[in-house]
Amino acid sequence: CGRDNFPIFFRKNKMPLGRYSVDGPQSQPRKKSEFVDGRDFYVGQEITLLTNYRFYIYDADEFTRQYFKEELGTELADRIEVQLPERAVPRAQTPPYTGYGSWDDSMSSVTHLIPKAPHKDFNKLFQHDGKILRFKARFNNPKPEDAERIFVFSFFLQDDCLSIHEPPQRNLGIVTGRFLEKAVHMNQLTGQLFKPEDLVPGNIVKVYNHEFEMLDMDEYTRKLFDDPSAHYKAYEIQAVLEKLRESMRQQFPLVRDIFRRFDMDHDGVITVGEFRKALEKFGFANMPQEFVVQLLKHFDVRGDGQVSYNEFCDKMLDEDFPVGMLKTKPPVDPSYEDGYADRAHYKVVERQETGAVRKACRILGDIVAKRENMMMRILKEFRHLTHEETVNIQQIHQALFQTGNLMEEEDIERAVVHIMPQVDLNAIPYVELFKNVRTSFHDFSSNR
Repeated sequence: CGRDNFPIFFRKNKMPLGRYSVDGPQSQPRKKSEFVDGRDFYVGQEITLLTNYRFYIYDADEFTRQYFKEELGTELADRIEVQLPERAVPRAQTPPYTGYGSWDDSMSSVTHLIPKAPHKDFNKLFQHDGKILRFKARFNNPKPEDAERIFVFSFFLQDDCLSIHEPPQRNLGIVTGRFLEKAVHMNQLTGQLFKPEDLVPGNIVKVYNHEFEMLDMDEYTRKLFDDPSAHYKAYEIQAVLEKLRESMRQQFPLVRDIFRRFDMDHDGVITVGEFRKALEKFGFANMPQEFVVQLLKHFDVRGDGQVSYNEFCDKMLDEDFPVGMLKTKPPVDPSYEDGYADRAHYKVVERQETGAVRKACRILGDIVAKRENMMMRILKEFRHLTHEETVNIQQIHQALFQTGNLMEEEDIERAVVHIMPQVDLNAIPYVELFKNVRTSFHDFSSNR
């Protein structure tokens, strides 16, 4: 249980019954009946050994149960459920947040002896970059001289920071400007950090002993509250395309290097997922899916939902022998087609399944071709499983498992269907299958 500092309670030896004592040279030898006999044990027995140690027998292993049944002619009782009481470890109460600094910094000094810098949520920073919610507020129960003062609350979604700004007003008589610096602040009325829901018009908030009444919000904030996943940043698709071309030419002078940057899995084509990630790397993050599909459609001349290297070069490079003078590239078609979006998504799924099939064939080929005599061991295991010349997917999985090769049944099915397309999965000729696996081993590269 981890409570004792030694692993052995009693070394292998004869254990006397009753009181334990150390015998000297002149002592009489003990009789056999004075020692503990394991054949007298049974499930549910309470026994005292070594003078004052009480034990409770609640279970026995399979060998012991079989020995009692075959050699002694008795069957041991079933296992008795025994549960040791868990020790209740008292946990120190978390001290209340003082409001100074961030919550993560304060909790770091509570949970660590040496405080560590809090980790940033990069996914949140990336998804909500530039999203600022702005609210209009005034003092709650103000003094006469503060009745006309107006404040703008700015809540930053990327890091949950809050800042308060007082816009200038004519004949106010007060120096306006920054009222509260950007930081993570606590709402003193709730005792928790500020959330966007706390700043809804009509609510009362309190920060650093100042109470504010929320009055209004801007149009962007209202739309974002209605649909948090919506994008309201205006994009001009033709301008995005020109900026993308200029950025790619500045970073990579060769079109080949640009295509390799887009083609992350190096399968020779660019899918819609790879195109979106490449746009993010070139500075076009959080673009709507419709814009990404439209840009992909501009590069995809054949319209099959993916961009090949030749199609990419045709859109990136100028023609070698143009017919007219100062010929320009055609603009991006602003229309959005649901059919093309479905084809692009289908190509992504198709590429993923193709990669899974290639990986399964490569794993099965490594098992057969890279290990000496492994094929003969697998065939021998098949002969132990069945007398027929055909097997099913489950039997192939069992034979591989018995020979020390772990492989999922789905991957086995992918490899079998690819190597022998017309085969019946319930009657697979295993000798022919593994011959084809060894023959086609070098045909499956890591990509393409």
